[in-house]
Order: sequence, then C-alpha cells, then structure tokens
Amino acid sequence: MPPTPFQEYAHGIFQVLESGDADLARAIAAPTFGNREATSGPAACQRPGPAGLLASSAWMRSAFDDLHFEILDEGYTDSGAWLHLKMQGLHSRPFVQYQDGKPAQVLPPTRRRIDAEQMHVLTITDAGVTGHKAVRDDLTMLTQLGVFPPRPGLLASMALFTLTGRRRRAVTELEATTERAGDIGSVHL
Repeated sequence: MPPTPFQEYAHGIFQVLESGDADLARAIAAPTFGNREATSGPAACQRPGPAGLLASSAWMRSAFDDLHFEILDEGYTDSGAWLHLKMQGLHSRPFVQYQDGKPAQVLPPTRRRIDAEQMHVLTITDAGVTGHKAVRDDLTMLTQLGVFPPRPGLLASMALFTLTGRRRRAVTELEATTERAGDIGSVHL
C-alpha cells in the first residue's frame, strides 16, 4: 500500500534532518512550521517554515556523522502523527546545546555512537507539517556519549576545549552554518 500524504510529510521531516535536502524541506514543511524543541539549538533553528527545519538539520549533522532516524512505530490522525523512533549516529564533531538563546554546553567529539529512543508528535495539514514536539531520552544519549557518569577525562577535555578557544570557534562555526542553512530554506523557488 503506498504511503499516505501525511506519512510522506512525517517521514520527510526525518529525511530532511538526515540529509539537509532543501527541496524536500520546502515540500514538506509548511511556511508556518514551528519546532517547539528548537529552543535547545542555535537561533536559526527557531525560524518558521523550511528555514528552521534546515537549520535544525545542519545543527544535528554538524555534530553527528551517519545521522539516521529509525522509525519503530507510528500512528496518524486527521490532524497529525506520532512517531516512535531511534536517533542514531556517530558523535564526530562538537555538539552544542543552547539554553535561553546562549550556548550552555559544548561537548567535544567523543567518537561514540548514539542509539537513543525518541517520541515525536507532528501537526500536519494539507499544506505540510506545521508543528513539531518531542520527548527524547537524552539521559541515555548522554550516557552513550560518556557524559554520565562524569569521567575525569571528559571533564578535562571540556576544560581544554574552552581554554584553547575551540569551544568558542565551535559555537561561531555552528551558528554560521545554521544561519546559512536557514537562509537556503527561506529562498522560495
């Protein structure tokens, strides 16, 4: 049985996060698309429409190689969808998390794999995906990355990252990358 338009929209969100495909983002994210979870990312992730989706993709892909979202289960209503999935990837570059619009944590690359479960709720109309909310198992992901329990080696690595200016450079590069991605999403072809 072919996928329904809502399934195509829902699956498309995660394909964009994996790939950064601007054409797909424009096809599936409504101009009013909003991501409630974007507050933990760079400011560009909070832009409406495909711009915010592409910025979120750039944010995730800036830290994780082989980024993949394995869909375990899904359900649909006449106004949206829920998806139970696993976020998988290799942490190969700094991962920056934001709070109140400012970088809160910068995790140097650990070269560890993540495989963490998440639940996503999407609001969908005929125009595309208009909203996104998520419940993620961040504790499992941080444990897989070696953050919990805290290890002296990781704490030293984070301190060295700050002292050498690599933390600041990682934030600057990430913000420029996500702004460029968001600008691509703002272009209407």
